[in-house]
Amino acid sequence: MTAAPPPVEPQHPDAAPIAPPRDRLTLTGIRAHAHHGIFGHERRDGQPFIIDVELSIDLAPAAGSDDITRTVHYGDLAVEIVEAVEADPVDLIETVAERIAELCLRHGPVHAVTVTVHKPKAPIPVPFDDVSVTITRGRA
Repeated sequence: MTAAPPPVEPQHPDAAPIAPPRDRLTLTGIRAHAHHGIFGHERRDGQPFIIDVELSIDLAPAAGSDDITRTVHYGDLAVEIVEAVEADPVDLIETVAERIAELCLRHGPVHAVTVTVHKPKAPIPVPFDDVSVTITRGRA
């Protein structure tokens, strides 16, 4: 379960805090080939990474207006995520997850994001299906 972002403080002193949005926009199974890892062969050969993101966002303005500029264009976001994953190799998938979270939070209407980075071909010496990290970040 993802942590809810904190309430938005009211603009008027007598107003009650506005509850964070409960709406979610989810992208699952975004695939990228990148060169992250601590071993030389990971940096040299690369491997697949699979990304899931869940955005906490108020979808009512977009739904009410039928206007894509009032939401996050998920096609554009998916391309941005792949570009971020494939850029600048790092040692840890935790670092990749932070990079993706920061990218998602730059989209204006996003209040919080949960990012999972899967590394299904990680160099683990026993049989396994997947290894992943999941982080949740919100606006400060």
